[in-house]
Amino acid sequence: MRRLIDVMAALLTAGVVAWAADLFRRVGLVLYTEQYIAGLCALALPLVYLSVPARRAKRRALDDETGTRGRTGPVPWYDLVAAVAGFLACATIAVRFPVLSEMVSQRPWDGMLVAIVTCVLFTEGLRRTSGTAITVVAVGFFLLALCAHLLPEAIAGRQVQIGRLSYALIWDSSAVLGTAMQIITTVVVSFVLFGNVLFATGGSAFFTDISMALMGRRRGGAAKISILASSLFGTISGSVVANVVTTGVVTIPLMKKGGFRPELAGAIEAVSSTGGQLMPPVMGIAAFLMAEFLQVPYYEVALAALIPAVLFYAALFIQADLEAARAGLVVVDAGSIPRIAAVLRQGWFFPIPFAILIGALFWLNYEPETAALLATASVLAAAFVFGFRGRRPRPRDLFAMLRNTGLTVIELFMVGAAAGAVIASLNLSGLGFGLTLALVHLSGGKLVALLVIAAIGCIILGMGLPTVGVYILLATLIAPALVEMKVAPIAAHMFILYFGCLSMITPPVAIGAFAAANLAGADPMKTALAAVRFGWTVFVIPFLFVFSGTLLMQGNALAIAVDFSVAIAGVWFGAAGVIGYSTRPLGSAMRIAHAVAGLFMLVPLGAFAGAHVVNVIGVCLAIALLVAHRLVRANATSG
Repeated sequence: MRRLIDVMAALLTAGVVAWAADLFRRVGLVLYTEQYIAGLCALALPLVYLSVPARRAKRRALDDETGTRGRTGPVPWYDLVAAVAGFLACATIAVRFPVLSEMVSQRPWDGMLVAIVTCVLFTEGLRRTSGTAITVVAVGFFLLALCAHLLPEAIAGRQVQIGRLSYALIWDSSAVLGTAMQIITTVVVSFVLFGNVLFATGGSAFFTDISMALMGRRRGGAAKISILASSLFGTISGSVVANVVTTGVVTIPLMKKGGFRPELAGAIEAVSSTGGQLMPPVMGIAAFLMAEFLQVPYYEVALAALIPAVLFYAALFIQADLEAARAGLVVVDAGSIPRIAAVLRQGWFFPIPFAILIGALFWLNYEPETAALLATASVLAAAFVFGFRGRRPRPRDLFAMLRNTGLTVIELFMVGAAAGAVIASLNLSGLGFGLTLALVHLSGGKLVALLVIAAIGCIILGMGLPTVGVYILLATLIAPALVEMKVAPIAAHMFILYFGCLSMITPPVAIGAFAAANLAGADPMKTALAAVRFGWTVFVIPFLFVFSGTLLMQGNALAIAVDFSVAIAGVWFGAAGVIGYSTRPLGSAMRIAHAVAGLFMLVPLGAFAGAHVVNVIGVCLAIALLVAHRLVRANATSG
């Protein structure tokens, strides 16, 4: 059974590679995209039932060999039946989609049977892989669509029969087999494979070592190593928890050894790993989904995301530095810091795939999945030729990379199916428009109020979901309301992505912070609260770019540079006020003054009519505080 699971998982990944390389067409097999997706689901759905047991108690801890959570015993008969049923149902969809997709109004019995079986199996698969919360949300929207005509008139939709809805969820090209699954089965799997190949060939160790070499000798170096390593890992990782586990194993003990409290060490790692989902070029795969939703080239999304991501990580570096200065923490032990020349000599070729990826996406305008395959091929070629630390991948390692990718993405297949079902339920019932109007009315027509409501909703809806699932759900439910209030579409989608990711560190379900707390040996809730305090800037940044388009690369270069510089200064003064340290420890009055200066400088110019005056006051107050610090230092020196 283990061998069967491994082969199916490898075939799942190989199918995506073949589609991205256009191999099907080259051999004369012309398919609808929906047929291709259904064919992959014929592997993914059985894999869920063969590898993930129904009860969590029967799942073992993270498997060292596959990197996925598996079962502890043999596959029971009912899971075998479900696996066979899932394969047959999805295979039927792959074969008969061109015919049965045209018969939504007639709903023949064989198409209806396949639809019902597939819906049930996807729902249970979602529960097994992603948990009860998102399953309840998906089922809730299905039931809501059935009752749409019974809701209050302000948000009521049209009446939808259960048979029509069930049939449409599977056979309609805009439902389960729609946009979400199209992106997952092309772009997402390709980039997950890229990440697995990169780290299997030594990329993870290289990123950690280069971070230690660059930051280890600086004040608060242990925390800065964590921040830099997590940002590098996060550029291609699709999971906050995977980021925490991979880099945190090294960085959290290093921070604790350097004097950081366990809960703060866990918090820094959790916040840094969360930020990795916001860092171009990949952004936890959400960037490609965003480009699809907005119908814009991918490079526009990546460029728009650049300044907010840099601002976020700059804020983390500033706060780590001030925390270390306040606590009097020394640099990392020199004996544990590798020499940068040695690190580069061993892994100098690892930046090459990123250069190829960025060049293919931005200059050659290749499809994202094609660019990912080129980057993957370059990693493998370099690893075969040069090796890392004397080790080169073997043929069986290639199979393991394909297998691990397939096992990793089955959860995303279930999330994509759920997202497609939610989108279809809203569209068929007409509830999407009603929910948008309801959010606008709830805010009283005030943009700030709507942003606050949307932020809270994003954090709640995002609890426990992977980045891709968070974004798809929020782009369907909340982004339209923001656009209705004249927020620029790209700003609206960036806003929901940021706050959706914040659910990873926000209590009560802060899975990123909880994973870091486990590694740090700290209290999970204290770690989550410390993460919120340390990552306060990420709660502010989305409001900045909604009102200030320059932070999304919209406007002339001078305006962008000025706004970015003022925002960095605002973050520094705000962090000093929060932490209580600037160039020296701050008393209560000075902390308040620093916080006010930072807040005033962070006020976006487009927030209200006199915002530029508030900015000027903030800059003047900041200058006065710097002069005061200089005078105090001069007096202390002369004394």
